[in-house]
Amino acid sequence: MTVFMGFFMRKNRTSNKKKVVVVFFLCMALLAVLAGRLFYLMVFRSEYYSEKAEDLHEREREIKAARGRILDAEGTVLAANRTVCTISVIHSQIREPEEVIHMLVRELGISEETARKRVEKNSSIERVKSNVDKEVGDRIREYGYAGVKVDEDFKRYYPFGELASKVLGFTGGDNQGIIGLEVQYEEVLKGINGKILTTTDARGIEIDGIGESRVEPAAGYDLQISLDANVQAYCQQAAEKVMEEKQADHVSILLINPQNGEIYACVNAPEFDLNDPFTLNTDADTGTLSQEELLELQNQMWRNACINDTYEPGSTFKIITMSAGLEEGVVAPEDTFYCPGYKIVEDRRIRCHKRTGHGSETFVQGAQNSCNPVFIEVGLRLGVDNYYKYFQQFGLMEKTGIDLPGEAATIMHQKEKIGQVELATIAFGQSFQITPVQLAATVSALINGGTRVTPHFGVRVLDEEGGLVKTLEYETEEGIVSRETSAAVRQILESVVSEGSGKNAYIEGYSIGGKTATSQTLPRSANRYISSFLGFAPAEDPQVLALCVIHDPQGVYYGGTIAAPVIRDIFANVLPYLGIEKTGTAGENGEENG
Repeated sequence: MTVFMGFFMRKNRTSNKKKVVVVFFLCMALLAVLAGRLFYLMVFRSEYYSEKAEDLHEREREIKAARGRILDAEGTVLAANRTVCTISVIHSQIREPEEVIHMLVRELGISEETARKRVEKNSSIERVKSNVDKEVGDRIREYGYAGVKVDEDFKRYYPFGELASKVLGFTGGDNQGIIGLEVQYEEVLKGINGKILTTTDARGIEIDGIGESRVEPAAGYDLQISLDANVQAYCQQAAEKVMEEKQADHVSILLINPQNGEIYACVNAPEFDLNDPFTLNTDADTGTLSQEELLELQNQMWRNACINDTYEPGSTFKIITMSAGLEEGVVAPEDTFYCPGYKIVEDRRIRCHKRTGHGSETFVQGAQNSCNPVFIEVGLRLGVDNYYKYFQQFGLMEKTGIDLPGEAATIMHQKEKIGQVELATIAFGQSFQITPVQLAATVSALINGGTRVTPHFGVRVLDEEGGLVKTLEYETEEGIVSRETSAAVRQILESVVSEGSGKNAYIEGYSIGGKTATSQTLPRSANRYISSFLGFAPAEDPQVLALCVIHDPQGVYYGGTIAAPVIRDIFANVLPYLGIEKTGTAGENGEENG
């Protein structure tokens, strides 16, 4: 028994020694892991944790960069900045919370509940209100309350209010572009924000003597555009005048240089106040509207009909049919036609606007008379394949590439679904839809010698001192039509104004080309019309192309009667302003029609 007990005790001591050894090595391994981890954190992660430590002792407030200005063609400022303030509070630094709350209520006009919620929120920094007038911000700063921060900021300001509102667009509360050029050129205009760094102790209290460090913001670049404020203002007045006189839904006017695509004016009446962009420009009772209904009306108010909306162009599209027919050689200016007041295509009788007909007439006279049967015949001579080929060749199946967001595309029949009746109606501008800017860009190519230009506003990017940073460039495509066809088109369209349906656009001493249009919207039974006129001057060397589109005018609705005079009045004022002088006189006569 004694021998057995001795053996057991020796075995137990040996086992304990093994356990001690195991525990020892486990502790050494753990220490090695901890030492390795500490070495890794101190050597390889030191920079990261140093930054984290600094973050615990630094508060960062953003300094908004001044947004670049938008300048017109002459350097007039169309979009600028006003200095405003952002008011913030830091809970841990406030020593007189009740006084601060009452001051915020008094100076900012907010409720006590809102002020108390901001002041008592235990966060690193809490914004109370932004876009505060600088005078108010200065008063708040003068109180000297600890924990109340007043940072200067910028708010977008538009000196001309409603001028070119749907072109310029506006910015949101964060000074970021929402619509128009403001969003299209966001990267050019926005600049780089700066920041203010404040050092604090562990309780979040600013450490005296250290103060604040600043990383200064970099202002955005200025954008100079082709739009001219004076031309835009006159066109806007003309649109508002005819809209009121004809009680029209809305009116669009576009002025473009057909040689390079620069846009001088783009009007979509009614415009809206850029400094108050969320207030409707109608008499709608917003109190009865749901949030969705209000947003829909706002979106409609902001739409640029020249770019975002399509319409049936009507007889202005006869310029395209004319150009394709002349280019293909299926018609010549001296070709004769007969108009009995209609043309039968398959089982359809398609009427001319003159129910009694124009009788015998040449192609030129057919253009002067805006005779549907003449252009139907040209379209049928071309055939579907050729007509569709020129549709693509002229660029009508692609967007123009204008430097504004939301450009709409042409709505056209699929080629295989175009029959003789569809071809006939397309030939005089109905049964499909395009945008006004697409029509203007296409006709520009047909009258400038055959070069397709990209309509645009942006011209150059400038720095704060006005130095050139970048000249903006746009695509062109030559050979849309031959120079001979382009010259023939200009000559025919000049005769439309001097001798035909466009006589109300005639100005003594100027050679003006153009085409009237009156189209009926769907459903046809509603008797709603679109009246328009497209004109250009000088006819022999076009420098300005203008398009006026009047939607649903009341009373007399012919384009030659109500739209052509609008362009005449605009040209009478704008042509001399642009340095285009009178060159002579031309005859004036013609028949009043579509």
